[in-house]
Amino acid sequence: MQSPIFAYNEQQTQERWSLQNKQMLRVILESHDDILARKGTMVAYQGLVEFDVEYQSNQQSRARAQTGEGLDLMRCHGQGTVYLANLKQHVHVMDVDQDGLTVDSSYVLAMDSSLHHEVIAVDSLYGISGSGKYQLNISGRGKVALMTSGMPLLLQVTPDKYVNCDADAIVAWSTGLRVQMQAQTHSSGVWRRRGSTGEGWELSFMGTGFALVQPSELLPPQNAQIGSGLAAQYGMGQQGAHGQNQGNAWS
Repeated sequence: MQSPIFAYNEQQTQERWSLQNKQMLRVILESHDDILARKGTMVAYQGLVEFDVEYQSNQQSRARAQTGEGLDLMRCHGQGTVYLANLKQHVHVMDVDQDGLTVDSSYVLAMDSSLHHEVIAVDSLYGISGSGKYQLNISGRGKVALMTSGMPLLLQVTPDKYVNCDADAIVAWSTGLRVQMQAQTHSSGVWRRRGSTGEGWELSFMGTGFALVQPSELLPPQNAQIGSGLAAQYGMGQQGAHGQNQGNAWS
């Protein structure tokens, strides 16, 4: 049997985390070396691999109910190789170190089970109830796989060069950055996009680190229905309409 499709063979590598292609993640599992993956994202596996629903603590459950931000995870464990993908999203593997990573949970595909995650909220420049944006803070040491709609852009933030990103395009950033949610308009018109430009809420980053943006102001396909209503009208991201303008971890 012959066909060009046979050119898409498994990529051989000794790396535990690797990309099979731009849209598929390959992770080698060993005993006592579990990963957490978004529910339903396994597309294939080899070996003795098991998948179990990951338990959520009471604090995580309360945060999810209050903010809508959080992760529906499954634990992948055993010995073998697992392949993960989600609706043809581009996949990117990142190392999390002591600096930490802040990310919109919609863009998380998988992570090492040793990593810790908690919900935080971004301050609003205007202090208006309902204009905050919740995110997920991932800390510890390990790997995390993020998804983007198309190939992203990594912007470096330095003390003399801060970066502003559309709240609907930002994917992740260095946790150590100072972040503020703002709209480039006067407060009386904060709920209106800037005239007829279609632009609304932004996140402003200051300090030293990076900000990762995708070439799309749409949510990942699995959450596309959330794009109607307040979040779409005011350009505040997926959870923008639920914020309480807290600047620290949810509790």
